[in-house]
Amino acid sequence: MSDAPQASNLTELIELLEHIERHNPKISVDDVLEAVGRRSFGPVLLLTGLITLAPLIGDIPGMPTLMALLVLLSAGQLLVGRQYFWLPGWLLKRNISRKIFDKALPYMKKPAGWVDKLLRVRLPWLTGYWGIRLTALAGIAIALAMPPMEFIPFSANGAGLALSLLGLGLVARDGLVLLVGFTLTVATFGIVGVSLF
Repeated sequence: MSDAPQASNLTELIELLEHIERHNPKISVDDVLEAVGRRSFGPVLLLTGLITLAPLIGDIPGMPTLMALLVLLSAGQLLVGRQYFWLPGWLLKRNISRKIFDKALPYMKKPAGWVDKLLRVRLPWLTGYWGIRLTALAGIAIALAMPPMEFIPFSANGAGLALSLLGLGLVARDGLVLLVGFTLTVATFGIVGVSLF
């Protein structure tokens, strides 16, 4: 397993995705994880949120559930102390067409520069050992709720945004962004609860 360069903001993460080898007509989960790295939880969390939010990719039926499974497995392994995230072969082999992937990246890249200007190291204690584990628990809660969200209009978008903020907070070591992500997580559960009951 290779150690990929670590992204420190949203633009750098998208650039890592742009450099996935271009000869393959399909992009697999394994390709994406090799690009962003298997050691760090922040990029994985940010990536699953972005994919859930992205036009074209996030609209594929079952994609939010697939991203939820990725979050669930990686967050669970982080909580038990694993350094690298193990994922089953069938999940790593799941793929989408290169054409769709390449069309979706510009939608992610457009706001990236603006978002990155807002990031800075704030409340760094929230991005330390216990903060990462609290974020993993929030990620697990979101992941468990995502499959039914596919049937509630726009709720998966709220989950995707929450995951993106949680991952971005860890990547940029911005505890304030994490706090916004936690708040959005609670709000998303509130909306889902009202919709279901």
